[in-house]
Order: sequence, then structure tokens, then C-alpha cells
Amino acid sequence: MTLRQAVETAIRQNPDIALARLEEEKARLAVRVERDPFAPRITAGSGLAYSNGFPMSIEGSAPSIVQANARQFIFNRQQSFAVAQAKEDARGASLAVTSKRDEVAYRVASLYLDAERAARIGDLARKDVETQAKVLETVQAQVREGRALPLAEKTAAYQVARARQIADSLEDDQATAETALAIGLGFAAEDRVRPVEEQRSAPVLRQSEEEAIQAALESNTELRRLESQIVSKELERRGEKASRLPRVDLVAQYGLFAKFNNYAEYFVKFQRNNGQIGVSFQIPLLAGPGVSAQVAQTLTDIAHLKIELTNTRNRIASDLQQSFRQVKRAETAGDVARLDLEVAREQLSVDLAQLQEGRLTLRQVEEARIVENQKWIAFYDAQYAVERARWNVLRLTGDLVASLEEPPK
Repeated sequence: MTLRQAVETAIRQNPDIALARLEEEKARLAVRVERDPFAPRITAGSGLAYSNGFPMSIEGSAPSIVQANARQFIFNRQQSFAVAQAKEDARGASLAVTSKRDEVAYRVASLYLDAERAARIGDLARKDVETQAKVLETVQAQVREGRALPLAEKTAAYQVARARQIADSLEDDQATAETALAIGLGFAAEDRVRPVEEQRSAPVLRQSEEEAIQAALESNTELRRLESQIVSKELERRGEKASRLPRVDLVAQYGLFAKFNNYAEYFVKFQRNNGQIGVSFQIPLLAGPGVSAQVAQTLTDIAHLKIELTNTRNRIASDLQQSFRQVKRAETAGDVARLDLEVAREQLSVDLAQLQEGRLTLRQVEEARIVENQKWIAFYDAQYAVERARWNVLRLTGDLVASLEEPPK
């Protein structure tokens, strides 16, 4: 996969994002649960019973063949605030999905870079093994001819073994990175995702550090989620205070009576079908100290969230400043590694020319080739450090996913 394909796949099927979406759906359904009492709730059943003497009530209702009850909130400020709080919690859950998406995108991008680096440097390590083997063959020939000491052969053999060890280790690192990338994309642990060789330009950052910080403070999902939690807690506080307000409920009841319950003997008139509908008023006269304590607890939670919000703002600004410094250091190190590689390549060209003139031996040229491979590894490491640092800045500013989703030019 390309990097863009990997991130798109992760956003579509990463298990962490799937779990966050389930929480979002659960929060949306919670709104319907809190809103349910404002819709009529009707239950029907039977209070069928035999009466001996005066017909008494069963579970608050007179004995009846069929009975039905209906209830609905008309005015209940506490429940209204509960509905509003559930809506705000649903919005916070949606922000959590966005936050998890950005987190997964950055993690997948990092895993992709690790897998790509392991594959590329592994190729160089295998070339280094071949070069070291050629050096060993040259040294062995020199030892047989008496032009080198046996110690030189042992040293060359050690360098070959060491190069093979490094190549095998990098091969294991590549397998580990590709497996981790597959798991990050939502595949099984038996799968491996291999990066495709592509010409990828470095991600573009905001024009200035100040612009990046401002963009992060405006769009950061963690900040917005904390603000949503503060709004939710404020609605909870208002709902707790609203428990002191009156409640108005719609009530209705129906009963189908039977003569064997002795209604005709104890009441002036018997009527088989009976019903009533009306409004129930409840006025709290003494709420008790618990309401004030709940309000005080909620205010404490709000104060805690506000402090956390301030700390998060400061941390984001500080992280962005540090990330920009890391980008500059990585770019400087990349320039140094590029110049160092150019020197090594130019030196190898000079050594090859001197080999043709007979002024250098093949062993010396192969050793120069080994040095060039090491410079290539340092150059690739510097390139990946720059790209990773830039992706980190985009993660903090909230531009990472948008940058990866842009179609290639």
C-alpha cells in the first residue's frame, strides 16, 4: 500500500475507531432514552381477581378484567436538562471519534514510515553483506599470496558476520513493522502490509509557528471535547437545581370491571367501562440537603475541567513549539547527512578512477563502498526523521488527515 491508502484503510476499519464509533452510537441512543418520558407510555394488562366482600385495590387499581394506564411528562425541567445533557454528550462522543481518527492516522503513518525504513535500510544492509564478502575474498587471496596477515582475514570474516547479523536483525524489524502496520489497519496478526516504493513529497506545514498554534487551539478535538464536557456538566448542574421546580404529568387510566367483584353491592351504580384522564401536579416542598450537595459536586467537576482545559491549551502550544524546533533540527540533520553522502559518493568515484589507474586496490574500493552504504543509511534515517516530525506538527494542528486525503498531484 501507499501511505495514503494505508491511512484511508485504517480510518475505515481500524478497531479503535470502530470502538469509538460504537460509543458515539451509544451516546446518540442515550438521547432517545432521556427523551422517552416525554412520549406517551401506555401499558395494558389485567387485574383479574375474585372479590369476597368489598372490592379492594390490587397494585393501586380496582380488580378488573382489562386495565390500561398511560403516563407522559408535560413539564419536567429536570428531565429537559437531562435530554440537553445527553445531546451534548453525543456531540462529545462525535468529537472523540474525530480525535481517535487523528490519533490512529498518525500512528499508522508512523508505523508505515517504520516499515518503509526497515525495508529500505534492509536492502542496503544486504548489499553491505555482499560488499563485505567481496572484501573477505580479496583478503583471503592476499593471505594466500603472503601479502596480508591472517589477522586481516579474521577481521574481514568478523565484518562479514557482523554485516549478516545486522541484515538479519533488520529483516526481523521489517517483519515486525509490517505486522504492526497490518494490525493498525485492522487486519489479522498473520498478515503483513508492505509499503510501496513511491516518490512522496514532504508534508506541507502552516506558514508560521504562530499560525499553527492558533489553528491548533481552534480545531483541536481534545480541547473541543473538554469544552463539551464543561457544557454537559453545566446542564447537569441546572438539572439538579431544577429538581426543586414543579412537575406536570399527563395521566390516564381505563378499567373493564366485572360484576363478580361485588361492585353492584357496595356502590350505587355499576358501570362496566371506566376511564379517567387528567394532569398530575407535583410540587417539591422540601428538597433536602442532597440537592445542594449534588450541585456543589458538579461545580467542583466544572472547576476541574476548566483547569484541565487551560493546561491542555498550554500543553498544545508548548508541544507545537517543540515540534517546530524538532522539524528544524531534523531538517538541519538531513542537510548534513545529504552533504556527508555526497562526499562519500564523490570519494567512491575518485577511488574507482584510481582503481582503474592501478593506484588503489579492490579492497580499498569495497571499503569505500561500505562507507557509502553507511552514509545512505544515515541519509534515509534523516529523511524519515524530517517526515515524522512534520507529520507530528500536522497531527497537533489537526491537518494530518486532510493532508493525507488530498489526491496526489
